Amino acid sequence: MADEDDDDALAAEWEAMAGADEDGDDGGEDMAAEWESMLGDEDGGGEDEDVGPGSARVLNQDEIDSLLGFDDGSGAGDQSGIQAIINSSMVAYERLPMLEVVFDRLVRMMSTSLRNFTSDNVEVSLDNILSLRFGDYLNSIPLPAMLGVFKAEEWDNYGLLTVDSALIYSIVDVLLGGRRGTAAMRIEGRPYTTIERNLVERMIHVVLGDLSAAFDPLSPVTFRFERLETNPRFATIARHANAAIVAKLRIDMEDRGGRLELLIPYATLEPVRELLLQMFMGEKFGRDSIWENHLANELWQTHVNLLAVLDEQIMSLGDVINLEVGNRLVLNTSPTSPVEVRCGDVPLFKGMMGRKGDRIAIQVRDRARHNEDDS
Repeated sequence: MADEDDDDALAAEWEAMAGADEDGDDGGEDMAAEWESMLGDEDGGGEDEDVGPGSARVLNQDEIDSLLGFDDGSGAGDQSGIQAIINSSMVAYERLPMLEVVFDRLVRMMSTSLRNFTSDNVEVSLDNILSLRFGDYLNSIPLPAMLGVFKAEEWDNYGLLTVDSALIYSIVDVLLGGRRGTAAMRIEGRPYTTIERNLVERMIHVVLGDLSAAFDPLSPVTFRFERLETNPRFATIARHANAAIVAKLRIDMEDRGGRLELLIPYATLEPVRELLLQMFMGEKFGRDSIWENHLANELWQTHVNLLAVLDEQIMSLGDVINLEVGNRLVLNTSPTSPVEVRCGDVPLFKGMMGRKGDRIAIQVRDRARHNEDDS
């Protein structure tokens, strides 16, 4: 009987534990429901409440463009944001001061040469100088246009000359006798004729001649015309990521004119980079010619000590230590033996020893053999 009572008590205890587990599961479900209601309240409240300082904010398109540096209001030279970080490794043209001098000379020369070329009143002005990547420049060329590829013979590299549509029609109109006061006729959407290409090519030859003359005081170079293209893809002269210098020129012929852009990659200018770094023409990077001449003149007046060596002997250290007062060193020389004259350890001359008045003198006969070998 006792065993049966124990079994009943154990069964009751297990039932009580199972009931407690079921109650605990219900409590867990209640707690989960409570958490869901709290989250729901927060989401619902977020729609009605203002955005807090820690909440995410959606940027509009203008803010995104400003962040990426693609703002239309900024020029190609005033990039900001991520675009400025990407292009920060490019060398700015301001680091090549002599390049501005070269382009100023080009403007003055072109004003004269184009007046002779067109027999018209031509004004050439330099709008700005930019430093940008070659691929970005090709994408920014307004079409239709003519692109002249030229080669710098001495520098063994290429450059690009872009003539826009307005300048093409203006040059053709002027060279073929168009009347002043009438705008050049433009027929867009058609390819350029052979006459138009030949006339523009003649103008490019004139510009390249002036460009060579503008670089002459700095470094003689010959810019040779290679070909004329109308598709920018066929005028690729450098990798798209390579940096280049772009000079934008404005050519006005009274009521006609247009733009001419000159692109020179940095790789083309590398042979004369040291010269372009000068602050002024003929700068010697800190060298002072006056001080150099003064130093050279003073060196000729410097006093040096000369040694007349009669003979040399090689002795052991023990013999030198054992020398005493009264010992004699016999020199293997005679009155007619040549004497070597040295400055420090450098042998200079050989001569004969003699006497002049009450002093011993040496008459120089020949240069030392060491000097003859070096010379």
